[in-house]
Parts: sequence; C-alpha cells; structure tokens
Amino acid sequence: MNMKKINTKGVEIYIFQQKEHDFISLTDIARYKNKEEPADIVKNWTRNRGTIEFLGFWEKINNPNFKLVEFDRFKNESGSNSFVLSPQKWIERTNAIGIISKSGRYGGGTFAHKDIAFEFASWISAEFKLYLIIEFQRLKTEENERLALGWDSKRMLTKINYRIQTDAIQAYIIPIKITKKEATMIFASEADVLNKALFGMTAKEWRNKNPKSQGNIRDYCDVYQLVCLANLESFNAELIRQGLSQSERLLKLNEIAIIQMKSLLDNDSVKKLI
Repeated sequence: MNMKKINTKGVEIYIFQQKEHDFISLTDIARYKNKEEPADIVKNWTRNRGTIEFLGFWEKINNPNFKLVEFDRFKNESGSNSFVLSPQKWIERTNAIGIISKSGRYGGGTFAHKDIAFEFASWISAEFKLYLIIEFQRLKTEENERLALGWDSKRMLTKINYRIQTDAIQAYIIPIKITKKEATMIFASEADVLNKALFGMTAKEWRNKNPKSQGNIRDYCDVYQLVCLANLESFNAELIRQGLSQSERLLKLNEIAIIQMKSLLDNDSVKKLI
C-alpha cells in the first residue's frame, strides 16, 4: 500500500488510498495537539456523543454492512464519565469502514476517510483544519498533474527497458549455474550502476538518507530524470554486450546522464511534450 505524506504546520501526516478513497492519519493530526500521546487524543474524540453520531451517519451513507444496533448502543452509552471507546473497538463492534487501524513503524496508527479526518481536524483546531485541507488539495493537484504529464507511463517505460537490461545481464554477466539469489544480487548491483550514474547514490544510500520515505529512489524522480533513466537502461544493455566492465560502464553512463539531463532541461520542445 503506497503511503504519501504532507506537512501541515510542521506536522508530517501520512495518507494512503484504498479503493480510490483517501485515508488520512488521525494519529498524525493528533500530534499537533499532543506529540507524546496522540492515541489518547484520538480516543477522547471518539468517545464524544457528537463524534459517534457523525461517524454513525457517515457509515449509514457509505457502508451497507454497518451494524446499527451496536451504533445505537454506543450512542446511548456516550456522555457518561465511565464511557470509553477506542477506534479499534468502534471498528470491531460496528463493522465500520470509515476508520482503519494500521500497524507499522512508519505510517502506523489510526486512519480515517478524508471526510472523517477533516471533522477530527476541526475538533483539534479550526485553523489546523484549513491548513490541512490546503495541503491535501495541493497533493491531489500534484497527483493529477503527474498523471497528465505522463509520469506513470514514463515510470513504466523504465521498467520495460529494465527487462532489456536484465536480459543482457543474464546473457553476458551472470555465470552459468548461478543461483537465483546470486542473480538477484547482480541485477540489484546493475540497477545501482544506473542510480549512481544519474542520482549520484545507490538505492541503499538513498534509503539511509530518507528513512521515512516510502518506495525507492526512482519513485521520487521528476519526468526529466525518468526520460534520462529509460535511455540509460538501453545504453547500459548495449555496453554490457560490448563487454565493458561495470566500472567502465559507470563512467560512460555518468557522462551520458550529464549530457542528456542538460539537453532535456534546455530543450523547449521537450518541455512542451513533458
């Protein structure tokens, strides 16, 4: 599941998409109010009668399998000092789909459909909610622009060309009778030749510098880098066939990357296409 994140007033907030619906981390939003115990903030909000009514109405509209009997029980019990309701209990007892509990080192916690997340943000701070909506809309605009610019198609092009490269590796580099594990290591090494040539770092080096980022170094390319990367994959396959060593190919690929990136960035015709 691909996680994305936005920064709202200094708070990093994770977002993921499920069945074309955006779910925003309530746990992250709660950190704006309490960095140390965000889960307690979410629980305090969940136990409110107004919150339960809102969650119930949302589920009635969007969830045909919502358990109304359990919802009514929670609504009737809310308001008393002894009443406690965690997101997990709400999900399990009512079969709710608007709130999701996720585990994980990064991006774990309680997530909610954007409709619910914005309601929670209002409870936290009206000002924070407005900034959250602005950042969320900016993210969606960037996603739409990326699709319009053909970013995904260019990312797919690099994957297709990568097959050309791996075929060349198998034919010219991998020794006979090599194990699958060893082959994978060689392929990973070849991928890093391109990473080093274009980005100046290997995939591992990038991960060490960006421990909280999801995906890999190539998922954060701009369209110019992706076009160049697709070309480098084809060049690398040809250099492999010519019998050049890995170090020799790295130097040549780096020279090509520098020339191509300069050309792409300075070419007005390319800018119009991209």
